[in-house]
Amino acid sequence: MALALHSSTPLINLKENRGFRNPDDSSTTVGFAKMKPTCQLRAKNSTQESQISRTERERSFSHTIHELQREKLHGMASPHSHSSTNVRVPVFVMLPLDTVSIGGSLNKSRAMFASLMALKSGGVEGVMVDAWWGLVEKDGPMKYNWEGYAELIKMVEKLGLKIQVVMSFHQCGGNVGDSCSIPLPPWVLEEISKNPDLVYTDKSGRRNPEYISLGCDSLPVLRGRTPIQVYSDFMTSFRERFKAYLGEVVVEIQVGMGPCGELRYPSYPESNGTWRFPGIGEFQCYDKYMRASLAAAAEAIGKDDWGRGGPHDAGQYNQFPDDTGFFRKDGTWNSEYGHFFLEWYSGNLINHGEKILAAAERVFEGTGAKLSGKVAGIHWHYKTRSHAAELTAGYYNTRHRDGYLPIARMLSKHRVVLNFTCMEMKDGEQPNEANCSPEGLVRQVKMATKTARIDLAGENALERYDGGAYSQVLETSRSDSGNGLSAFTYLRLNKRLFEPENWRNLVEFVRSMSEGGQRTRLPDSDRIGSDLFVGFVKQSNVRKTISEVALVL
Repeated sequence: MALALHSSTPLINLKENRGFRNPDDSSTTVGFAKMKPTCQLRAKNSTQESQISRTERERSFSHTIHELQREKLHGMASPHSHSSTNVRVPVFVMLPLDTVSIGGSLNKSRAMFASLMALKSGGVEGVMVDAWWGLVEKDGPMKYNWEGYAELIKMVEKLGLKIQVVMSFHQCGGNVGDSCSIPLPPWVLEEISKNPDLVYTDKSGRRNPEYISLGCDSLPVLRGRTPIQVYSDFMTSFRERFKAYLGEVVVEIQVGMGPCGELRYPSYPESNGTWRFPGIGEFQCYDKYMRASLAAAAEAIGKDDWGRGGPHDAGQYNQFPDDTGFFRKDGTWNSEYGHFFLEWYSGNLINHGEKILAAAERVFEGTGAKLSGKVAGIHWHYKTRSHAAELTAGYYNTRHRDGYLPIARMLSKHRVVLNFTCMEMKDGEQPNEANCSPEGLVRQVKMATKTARIDLAGENALERYDGGAYSQVLETSRSDSGNGLSAFTYLRLNKRLFEPENWRNLVEFVRSMSEGGQRTRLPDSDRIGSDLFVGFVKQSNVRKTISEVALVL
């Protein structure tokens, strides 16, 4: 499909400007404002917030562009270079979940182009987008429609940005931050209606349609193909469609391995109020395929009784560890049976990740694009002995056992970057009764990736715009303890991001990350000595850009 882009001149002007002098050359340090602690898990959806007027948005964004006119852009380094205390950390920005429409076209293409121009002006390295299985293969098995993504990738290339593409084999809708609904492909849902055991199931028989159960990974249950074959065919189709861009424009493929694209079980589903923070969640091992696997594992060690289902005393979604016999301080999680069950449950999850990543490695080997896999930041009840919320999600991490090192080592086998969330969170912001420690969890994951000798990339778990959140990411990005960050992806592009204080905070954050978190101001000249300035932007183009950015979302 031909791509027609209508923009008179680029936002960044490359004309000679050697005589330009910044009138404010005196060196200053810009600090991030501290935020008030909050106990709220969910970031409010932007549509529920009071909307800033279009006039105010344009005025504030114009003021930010004016400030940027006095600064040079920093030099762009290759993404995911190995981190140290002084190495630049590239920043990407997640695009809206509905960037591509249900019909397969790019939503609001002119506004998207203007937004990408603005991000470029702020020094952002690139963007991230979900390639939804439910959109691309919607019309039938192996009938792929990549046209909306093709238009986006051409846009990204035109502006000199990079893009991370997520192979999203999960449903969109029903989790934190989900602002639209994109189910699995209709033909897959038809198979699920015939055989409900294709999806994860809890002990009450509640089915979860977010993702295909790993219990049938190797069974030809999707019209003659196994789920792993379906995922592999999808990735192969993407490679063939975009092989000219891989490694240069498409710099990373994040491989979805579960709900929200994360390697985990759907143990804390928010849809219909099933789960609320900080509940422990429930084990998801009651579809017939998972039950058969558990029974076989128990029979193999001569403990047939252990294979008849998950723990009977593990409680319900919204209970606390001490409310249950399994997760309490001296509970059966630490018994011989508990060790058996948790090894089986977490081991199956790691094997699932191994199968998908082995397929992805075969598909993308030699393309120059990095592979990454996402692990959830389940920080509640982290300070307890059992780490109940992590256990139900499939991470066998307790006070006595490191559950993230086995995952990191599996990723290392396939040269995959570990992408981790909750990088912006502080322990002091969380409710005491939830026994949270996002900071302790991040430190543990940093050490696991260092031991496994793989790169660590990060994301913020919730929509945050305040300086306090950015400051926490800056602290995390350094390699003072364990791995530093090789890249950071900010959640997410929307109207609120362009509000005056929010935009300034983002630009300052990108600047500081460009210096490995050591500085909060761009240098007077970029690292490669080029004449690339934000400052030489024609005012007519600035006004046009502001107007179009205001249309996004």
